Amino acid sequence: MDLTVAFVRGPHGLSGEFKVESASGRYEHIAQLEEVALRLKGQTTLCKVERVEGSQNAFYMKLAGVDSPEAARKLNGAELRVPREKAVQPKEGEWLIEDLKNCSLVYYENGLANEIAPVVIGSITDVLEGGAGDLLEVVLSESCGLLEDSVKKTSGGKPRTVLVPFNATHVGKVDVEAKTVQLMHLWILE
Repeated sequence: MDLTVAFVRGPHGLSGEFKVESASGRYEHIAQLEEVALRLKGQTTLCKVERVEGSQNAFYMKLAGVDSPEAARKLNGAELRVPREKAVQPKEGEWLIEDLKNCSLVYYENGLANEIAPVVIGSITDVLEGGAGDLLEVVLSESCGLLEDSVKKTSGGKPRTVLVPFNATHVGKVDVEAKTVQLMHLWILE
C-alpha cells in the first residue's frame, strides 16, 4: 500500500524544483527517495526523483520531466506517495493516518480495555487536523445499542458523522493490529 509522505507546495527556482511539505512533520526519509508516485486530481504518475535538497523544515525536490516553474506550479497540492517501507516509521505512541482509517471506535461499558466484548460505536473514516489537535472522523454505527437514534442518525435518517478529539482525554487504547480505538466518554458524541 502506498502512503502519502509529502505534498507539493509551489515552485522554487527556475529549473522545475518545488517546495515539499512533509505529511508527518519529519523529513529525513524524503531526502532518501529515488522514485515517487505523484497523485493529483485523481491521477497518479510514477516519477523519478532527480534531487532533494534542504534541511530541517525546508525541502525542495526536482522530478524528471518537470523542468520549469510553470510545470512545477501545475503540481501544487499534489501528494507524493511511496510504498510503506519508504515512509517514515511511527515512533512509540504515534500512528499513521492510513492505519487508523477503518478502525472501529469501541467503548467498554465499564471503562476497562480488558473487557471481553466492547461495543462498536462507529468506524473511523479519516483523521483531520484541528486547531487544538487532530480529530478522528467517525461514522456512527446504526446498530450501536448505547446511543439513541437521534444521536446515531441525521434528521434525514443517514448515519451521522462526528469528530472526536484524538487525545488522551477522549481516546484510550489504540490497537491498529486489532483495528480498534477505544473511546473514553460517550458524551463527546452528543
